[in-house]
Amino acid sequence: MAPKFDSFREFFPYYLAEHSDPVCRGLHYAGTLIATAIFLYAIFSQTWWLLLVYPVVGYGFAWVGHFVFEKNRPATFDYARWSLIGDYKMLSLWLTGRLAPAMEDALARHGRRNSKGAEAL
Repeated sequence: MAPKFDSFREFFPYYLAEHSDPVCRGLHYAGTLIATAIFLYAIFSQTWWLLLVYPVVGYGFAWVGHFVFEKNRPATFDYARWSLIGDYKMLSLWLTGRLAPAMEDALARHGRRNSKGAEAL
């Protein structure tokens, strides 16, 4: 279970620390971009059933990243809305080349933990 946070500002460094594995982050980026494309296509084409695919694709990629590579519990289970916002913020930091300092700060504050709460190597 994730620690208690009262704001997205407090939550985001924890969110980043939970995404320290680059393969996990890459799967998040792929899932977020593909899911966003599906969402936009569904809206513009009025193909409403595709809206059901949006979360499946987004979460599918992300959860593989967490369970297979990161070996931790997705923050979505405790902070669904903030995690979705965090996906887009992490993606924007990566696309603009500003992820490294934010990740460094997040890991200094929260460390890297696996699903059992133990410090991951």
